[in-house]
Amino acid sequence: MTESDLFRAEGLGKSYPGVRANDDVSFSVAPGEIHALLGENGAGKSTLVKMIYGLVQPDEGRMWLAGQPHAPSDPRAARAAGVGMVFQHFSLFDAMSVADNIALGMDDPPPRRQLAERIERVSADYGLPLDPRRRVASLSAGERQRVEIVRCLLGHPRLLIMDEPTSVLTPQEANILFDTLRQLTTVGTAILYISHKLDEIRALCDRATVLRHGRVVGTLSPRDHSAREMAGLMVGAELKVVDRSGRQAGPVVLEVAGLSSATGVEGTRLRDVGFAVRAGEILGIGGVAGNGQEQLIAALSGETIGRPGTVRLAGQDLSTLGPEPRRQAGLLTAPEDRLGHAAVPEMSLAENALLTAAGRQALVRRGMIDHGAARRFAERVIAAFDVRTPGPDTAAMALSGGNLQKFVIGREILQEPRALVVNQPTWGVDASAAAAIRQALLDLAARGAAVVVISQDLDELLELSDRLAALNEGRLSAPVPTEGLTLDALGLMLGGAHGMEAAHVVAA
Repeated sequence: MTESDLFRAEGLGKSYPGVRANDDVSFSVAPGEIHALLGENGAGKSTLVKMIYGLVQPDEGRMWLAGQPHAPSDPRAARAAGVGMVFQHFSLFDAMSVADNIALGMDDPPPRRQLAERIERVSADYGLPLDPRRRVASLSAGERQRVEIVRCLLGHPRLLIMDEPTSVLTPQEANILFDTLRQLTTVGTAILYISHKLDEIRALCDRATVLRHGRVVGTLSPRDHSAREMAGLMVGAELKVVDRSGRQAGPVVLEVAGLSSATGVEGTRLRDVGFAVRAGEILGIGGVAGNGQEQLIAALSGETIGRPGTVRLAGQDLSTLGPEPRRQAGLLTAPEDRLGHAAVPEMSLAENALLTAAGRQALVRRGMIDHGAARRFAERVIAAFDVRTPGPDTAAMALSGGNLQKFVIGREILQEPRALVVNQPTWGVDASAAAAIRQALLDLAARGAAVVVISQDLDELLELSDRLAALNEGRLSAPVPTEGLTLDALGLMLGGAHGMEAAHVVAA
């Protein structure tokens, strides 16, 4: 280790049954440097940072932190040494308050009133406002991410690991976070940054180490390379361009009218939401986190039941039906929270495939589960969506976030729904996988399905959608054609300017 390094790893290796997660990984991070870790889903990034944070132990290799050997036996030891980590998947208790959750993640928490004051101060400084008294169950995914970030920053780490920290933040929130990270580097804090948003990496990071199949394939300056060049280095091939051709709008398939959340629903209530989606069409719905996205997908999936006439599929009223009858009719959904909502962590991929595909894929016969059929369907999803996993018997929690996302989206698409509603379809996946998921959604629409994409990724919405609407405080704007719509106009819509004049601001 040189004097110029805050952290250094040499020859790190880690194997699991059937998988070589990391192989002879060496890299360093300087004080005050923002250093990116790049790679496809399953390239070994998560395993690598888990070793640094003490969650797993390396099979071989050594690490140093601030000139001292670094071999943490657990996260508490890593935190004591000065390593903090913001995880991609949330580790929060829904029934507890923000302050109580943050206290659980601290080794020596202060009294609650003092902690609440610190949370409010730090969250305000970082542009991530939080009410320490709110129950986590009432928070959106974006707000839950803020809890994780603030909890970590309260520990004043010397090395801060951030795993997809902007995945559920708006561009404005992300820019505020970037300003904060740059401020941290001025006092010598080093940041190890994982993100699949390559333009974000180019704007923020000083250096990047690229992993492919668990090995380092290069270290580069992101500002000297295009996003496409970095994606090509990650996958070892040129990134494919999404093909929007081959689609033609048909009759209305999915129709929503007068949809409002019932009294008692936590979070932002839906207020008279209505839209219609035709066969072969993709409707994009944008919105800042916490504006009713979770309530909307719950109402469409059947997790919450609405008044008669509020949800129709090809003329059939599904409003008073639960999730399984809706799925049998052809209305499928994929929620944002992939680990816990879309998939059961401890269950295998085959078992998770069974949970949503039992009826449409005939995985249950005469009341008995056809385990062979469930495994074969899971294998189809794994193959079609390039899910990096030893096989269908692997537990969902053992997959990287991006690979689980590919499995969840693929599980729904391969059931050939008449209408598919997806929330944050490419959250936490690499550029190549994001392109593949988007292409699969376009191909599904080309086969005659009606598709609704709920996303906070504005570029994704503009790339996929034929029409766009904005969800703001539970109200949905009138959908407008995507063609000619600028990011500025879309930003106005997301902020509540729902008039057609704002929506049709086009590039000069």
